[in-house]
Amino acid sequence: MKKAIVGKKLGMTQIFLSDGRLVPVTVIQAGPCTVVQKKTIEKDGYEAIQLGFDKLPENRAKKLVNKPDAGHFAKAGVAPMRKLREFRLDDCAAYEIGQEIKADIFEEGEKVDISGITKGHGYTGTIQRWNQHTGPMAHGSKYHRGLGSMSANSDPSRVFKNKHMPGHYGVEKVTIQNLSVVKVDAERSLLLVRGAVPGPKEGLLLIRNAIKA
Repeated sequence: MKKAIVGKKLGMTQIFLSDGRLVPVTVIQAGPCTVVQKKTIEKDGYEAIQLGFDKLPENRAKKLVNKPDAGHFAKAGVAPMRKLREFRLDDCAAYEIGQEIKADIFEEGEKVDISGITKGHGYTGTIQRWNQHTGPMAHGSKYHRGLGSMSANSDPSRVFKNKHMPGHYGVEKVTIQNLSVVKVDAERSLLLVRGAVPGPKEGLLLIRNAIKA
């Protein structure tokens, strides 16, 4: 991984490209992020940088930040942040504590991988959760949205592992790869990325350079 930044999803819109095509884009507030900590091989066994995102106002920081976290930010000499995320980059030595990382680390046309937490749907059945087919919808069926056959008969007399069943759906970490950066607005810390990204509005996103580009 060469570069990364933390952001949040603001919503979706559409814009025209230079050739006149209309494309859907997701608007992401990417940074600014501050380097809060550097992990080293000598001290931690690996190299990484810890980024803070979404600076807290002073009056909110007193209520929301506990003493250990307040000491962590004070040691770095940076203002308290709502979110902390760690990235293992190829060249962590090039970053310094307190350094600010902005959206302009990415360029138009660049490919990125974006990770986020999907929307939660609560407890759902197999049709919504696993895209399972419904039963016969005629009046005499009386079995329309049920689970279906659970397993074999007397042998092996059990339900196999990983059987698709009803349960909690959503709230999973998902990564969308090779999304194109359509536009970079460094002044407002915005990235416009072609297509959809995981999660609801205001959801936290991790943006990295694409590993398969």
